[in-house]
Amino acid sequence: MSDTDRRTGSGRLLTGVAFAALLLGLWGWGHDAVVGTSGPMTGDIAAVGRPVAERPVARDPLEPAEPRRVDVPSVGIEAPVVSRGLDVTGAVEPPPYEESGTVGWYDRGARPGATGTALFVGHVDTRTDPAVFYDLSAARPGEKVRVTRSDGSVAEFTIDDVRVYSRERFDARKVYGPHEPDRAELRLITCGGTFDRENRTYTANVVVSAYLTDVEEARHDG
Repeated sequence: MSDTDRRTGSGRLLTGVAFAALLLGLWGWGHDAVVGTSGPMTGDIAAVGRPVAERPVARDPLEPAEPRRVDVPSVGIEAPVVSRGLDVTGAVEPPPYEESGTVGWYDRGARPGATGTALFVGHVDTRTDPAVFYDLSAARPGEKVRVTRSDGSVAEFTIDDVRVYSRERFDARKVYGPHEPDRAELRLITCGGTFDRENRTYTANVVVSAYLTDVEEARHDG
């Protein structure tokens, strides 16, 4: 099947009703929900980067502030952020297709840079064109994600994991849960795999995980 054939449908994120269960326990999993990057793999590995030991130490979480834009310089992603909730199925609702160049942030969850897992979603394509997260699967562990926040600071995250989760193997706990407790983390999520023409959706999700490693404080000129 050609790229044109695969990239012509709804592309809705394959979170489904699994997210409803997540909402009940997102803040209360504690150590029972920790997923180490060197532990058993539950999804297909999409990328292999530098060993964990070579990656920077996590920075202490910041005070909460809402995101304004997200940048992944290594793959050319530069996008404004809009607040989103859940759709009728319990999935994080991405921005509308007419705003396919924007990234949706789940505004009932963690603020990026604060303790917890901040969730960002975006389309991989529309019926006719690539969308904001078209190149997300090319990201690699060790590369940076920068989130400009409403307080003027820029939170810098280091990617520690890139995976493709098939529809059958999607695990909300491991996708949305923290890799380590008491850390500021984020997830960038889009559609992946191949386009299922019968069900008019993609067969997988690309999930990029990152953790806070640095911050550029807001500038106060004058």
